[in-house]
Amino acid sequence: MLDGFRLRNPGRSLVGIVFYELCWHLCLGFLKIFFGMRVRDGHNEPPAQAGAHLVILNHQSHFDPILAGMAVRRRHLYFIARSGLFSNRLFGWLIRSLNSIPLNQKAADTAAMRAAIDQLKSGRSVLIFPEGSRTPDGAMHGFKRGFWLLLSRSTVPVLPVAVEGAYDAWPRRASRPTLFRKVRVKVAPPIPAQTLLDMGEDAALRHLQAVIENMRQDLADEMRAEGVRITTQPRVDAHTD
Repeated sequence: MLDGFRLRNPGRSLVGIVFYELCWHLCLGFLKIFFGMRVRDGHNEPPAQAGAHLVILNHQSHFDPILAGMAVRRRHLYFIARSGLFSNRLFGWLIRSLNSIPLNQKAADTAAMRAAIDQLKSGRSVLIFPEGSRTPDGAMHGFKRGFWLLLSRSTVPVLPVAVEGAYDAWPRRASRPTLFRKVRVKVAPPIPAQTLLDMGEDAALRHLQAVIENMRQDLADEMRAEGVRITTQPRVDAHTD
């Protein structure tokens, strides 16, 4: 049983694993109570013994890393986070303890990319937001090519995840979230790295954008059917950069 527990974060200390688990349960309760969070198709997540995978998610709000962690239950995620989030000593310690990897968005931060690749090659699972930053308008924007670098260097399966409602709960322009706005998360089956590599970079990025956008629209339709007001729009067609 203990060996299965350690599979959630290979090589991490038991104390670190327990701390992540504690934070996971606290966040789960918070999101369910105040945002009615639901995870759809969580069974699509591969088993812990399947090894590392690269989790990708559309980026609507500050909640998104937590929502991804709620959806990916069998493995502890490593997060690529902008370096400015580490400026506060206490918050920086917290997110480092929860597996965050700082990324300098103002420069080509090859060190952060190498760190993420090292985590994947060590059998861990890494979350990346291919859009690069939170959406300014609720629509999903074009994927950046840093994701392709991680995929081509690590060759691990990709697990697409979609979030909806988080933009209305906490848009980029707001300093704090609005309580009791509903959020939903949906998980797609993992895609083997070789399947994407065989497509080539541009086709693979378009395919992944379509997979996540279709899931996001499914969630939006479900929420509207429940009477939830959603202000997000369909994906913005944009070239990757």
